[in-house]
Amino acid sequence: MSRAAALLLAIAAPALLGQAEPAKPVLVPDVSQRDIEIVYSFTGADLLLFGAIVYPGGQAPEPGDKPADVVVVLKGPVQSVLVREKEKVAGIWVNADRMRYRSAPSFYAIASSRPIGELVDARTRAIYELGLDSLQLSPASGAAPAIQARFDSGLVDLRRRNGLYYESPGAVEITGRVLYRARLGIPARVPVGRYTAETFLIRDGRVLAAAVRPIEIRKSGFERFVANAAEHYSVPYGLAAVALSVLLGWAAGALWRRA
Repeated sequence: MSRAAALLLAIAAPALLGQAEPAKPVLVPDVSQRDIEIVYSFTGADLLLFGAIVYPGGQAPEPGDKPADVVVVLKGPVQSVLVREKEKVAGIWVNADRMRYRSAPSFYAIASSRPIGELVDARTRAIYELGLDSLQLSPASGAAPAIQARFDSGLVDLRRRNGLYYESPGAVEITGRVLYRARLGIPARVPVGRYTAETFLIRDGRVLAAAVRPIEIRKSGFERFVANAAEHYSVPYGLAAVALSVLLGWAAGALWRRA
């Protein structure tokens, strides 16, 4: 490097370092329930996700400014999934091809103030996993793109029909460009575990801010006792289940003979 270039760099460096990035908005999210307990009478839950957008200087955008959009994503714990494809052979449905996924979300729901396709491009959707067509499902084996796309579509469709995957465009309400709220339904057969509620602030196709809140869904009462016994004491649990089955079978046979 020449002496003149080095001098120019030394002069420009303080100016470059002094240039601070413009302040960005901050999200302050919350949820109506951070702990959801599943009991025998659990029929589902209605979760309210709400919060505020804090703009730099505490000033909301002017009425003439382009408004920002809000996207809320509720994700369940990831799990390994084996997807089997069935085909009809001689009039009988049999298992054909299969694909295993290392980490597929057990639950996924997305709500937005507008359709997600109108807010960001495909690349941004893939980075933040915004939308069912942008989920990173992580197949365990390398397959041809056409085959993988077919299994991806099948997994998403299966969980959509079970109410575990869904999209709600237009479900986020924004009041005064500062407050937002959205309701997401949790089905009765939802998997237990640690969930995350992610909120994204989007404007001009860019994610300006993001925030995460944890949610715990767990079993309670007798259901929790059975789940803990099956997980931590598998051998005694299995023996007890077999003994109970034998006892119930013997009791049913005894009642049948008396009748």
